[in-house]
This record gives sequence, structure tokens and C-alpha cells, in this order.
Amino acid sequence: MPSTFVKKAIQTWPGLRYFWNRRIARLNEAKLNDERMNLLRTSTRLQQEMVYNSLMQSPRYADPRCLIRFERQVFSQNGEDGIIAEIFRRIGATNKFFAEVGVGDGLENNTACLLQNGWSGVWVDGDRRHLAFAAQEFKPVIDTGHLTILNRMITKSNIASIFAEGRVPEGLDLLSLDIDRNTFFLWEPLAHLRARVVVVEYNATIPPSDEFCVDDAPNSMWNAGSYYGASLKTYEKLGEKLGYVLVSCELSGNNAFFLRKDLLTDAFPGPFTAEHHYQPPRYYLSRTLGHHRRFSDHADNPPRQMGENF
Repeated sequence: MPSTFVKKAIQTWPGLRYFWNRRIARLNEAKLNDERMNLLRTSTRLQQEMVYNSLMQSPRYADPRCLIRFERQVFSQNGEDGIIAEIFRRIGATNKFFAEVGVGDGLENNTACLLQNGWSGVWVDGDRRHLAFAAQEFKPVIDTGHLTILNRMITKSNIASIFAEGRVPEGLDLLSLDIDRNTFFLWEPLAHLRARVVVVEYNATIPPSDEFCVDDAPNSMWNAGSYYGASLKTYEKLGEKLGYVLVSCELSGNNAFFLRKDLLTDAFPGPFTAEHHYQPPRYYLSRTLGHHRRFSDHADNPPRQMGENF
């Protein structure tokens, strides 16, 4: 509220009154826009929930072994946290060690939730600004030796040596790969590690029976278009070659989950094919649940726009 002096000044000088009224009008407009945005976000969130609940009524997901039924989000982009937790509930964890390539600032990836639950691992990413934030946000677990962060530009030629630098052990529990355009080329150079579970980003715009992979151009970056990575069928065949089976995709069509063949039991529903497990691109389901994500209070605000509260 303006002081008595300001009120008298506004009444005395018409020009000042004009500018004051404009300021009030702008503040009211900004408040109204905020309210409109909150309503829009709430409406979008409700629509996402309605679509999700409708999809989950499909007979396709009725099998109680279907991993999509276990989707949960803590730090993952979508429901990956829940699927990963359920896989390890079924097969058990051994060394509780993970390695993830393409982690961003650490607050939206496939392994931060594992880290929160006492696992250890290595993160590799090429974005120096994001990792500078991660080094502060995740300082408590870095200091205890639970997390190693490596700022490296990753290619199929250097990924094995980078993992050796990070002391990634053979037989690690989880390997997660997502560098957009060239993700497909990273798995085979790491085959010697024999990770028990492998998570990869696939190109869901390609039909499940089609084979597709971008050309091998390690210096090329994703242009935010549909030309990236590889189709699910191409990943299925690579997994077969390396001794893995496809056990699920997540509902929004971003990530696929592979299990080492020697760990496969009837706890996982087949057939283990792209045609059976494929999920189309439902990117409109992507959302951040709850409050803004934070792992600790050791850093300032993240270098990216966080998801909105609902």
C-alpha cells in the first residue's frame, strides 16, 4: 500500500497518477496471467492423469507381471524409477552399482533415485554447466564416495576408457545410456561389462517391426527432430547379439529395458520382442510430479527450468 505522502502526490500530479495507475494495471495483469497459467497447468495435469488411467485399463497391461504397472517417478523423466525398482525386486541386486551416460544436471535421470537409496555409481555427461551444478547438489554422496561424476564428451571410441577411468566394475547392476542421437553406438563397446540390466532410449517414431539406426557420425548432435538413435527392433537385435532380452518399455515411449538372459525367469512376461513391448511416442504424458526436484540443499537453483508444482 502507498504511504500517505505518495497518495497525496498521486492526487496532486496527474502525470504521476497516470504512471501509478499503469503500474497497478500491470501488476494486476501479471497476477491474472499467473492465475491463468496455474489453471492451464492444472488442466493439463488432469488431462494427463485421465489419459494415463484410461490407458492402464487396456487388457494389454492386465498381466500382473507387466512392468508398466509399476511405473513411478522420483527423479526419472517418466515412470522409469518404478520399473527399475521392480526389476531389481524380482532379480535382486548384487553390487548395487550403476553407470549412467547422459545425466543432465542429475535431477532428471534413471539413477538418482538409486543413489538416494544407497547405491553407488558413475555419471558421465558432456555438459560442463549441468555437471557443475550436479557437483554441488550431490556433494554429500560425492564426498562419501558413492558418486563419481565425469565431464566427458562420449563416443563409441572412448566410452570404454571413460568407464575404466571411473572404475566401473564388470557385472554392475545397472547401465543406462541416453545421449540422444548416438545412443545406439555406446552399448556394444561396453558389452564386456555384462551389466545385469540395461536401459536405453529408443526412437519410438519408428514402427516396432522396422529396423532403423542413424548413420555413425560421432561428432553430430541431435537436432531435436525425429532422426535420432535407433528403433526398438534394432535394439532388440543388438540385445540378442549381446545376450540380453527386451523385457519392457515405459508408457510414454522413451526408454526400453533389457535383462541379461541368464537372469530371465517367468517373472517377466514374453514374448520378448519389439512388437510385444513397443510403446508409441506418448511424450504428452511427460510431467514432473510433486515439488521441484532437489537432492540436497547444497546448490543454488538448477541451470535449467524445473517442472512446475501440482
